[in-house]
Amino acid sequence: MIQEGHKAPEFTLPDSEGNLVSLSDFAGRKVLLIFYPGDDTPVCTAQLCDYRNNVTEFTRRGITVLGISADRPDSHRRFAEKHSLPFQLLSDEAKSTAKAYDTLGFLGMSQRAYVLIDEEGTVLLAYSDFLPITYQPMKDLLARIDAS
Repeated sequence: MIQEGHKAPEFTLPDSEGNLVSLSDFAGRKVLLIFYPGDDTPVCTAQLCDYRNNVTEFTRRGITVLGISADRPDSHRRFAEKHSLPFQLLSDEAKSTAKAYDTLGFLGMSQRAYVLIDEEGTVLLAYSDFLPITYQPMKDLLARIDAS
């Protein structure tokens, strides 16, 4: 997992509409990258819906949320529409961003992880679940953000 205090690797990935999104697009703002194994799977759906249900908490803290998985843009579009996800989902089909942030698991799929990046592009928080069937409770994440 990428280390806290390090410079966040730049990336450019397509969103659910095929528009290219880069980390540099968010310069001067905090960004929370949410890495997850796949669209519309039980745990990932619960995880992303938990972020959806708490999006005002992130907005209140000045944080832009971006979801990242290896799924294709059309899969992201269906997933986001089905679950009313209010943040962008980015397609990392080549897994290059997952590799750069060291979030690939032993089976070659993304671990469930998050990376909070500050306004200058430095990693403030980095967390990864070893087992892809769980994720850290939202209250724990918000407490870590508030303490950073």
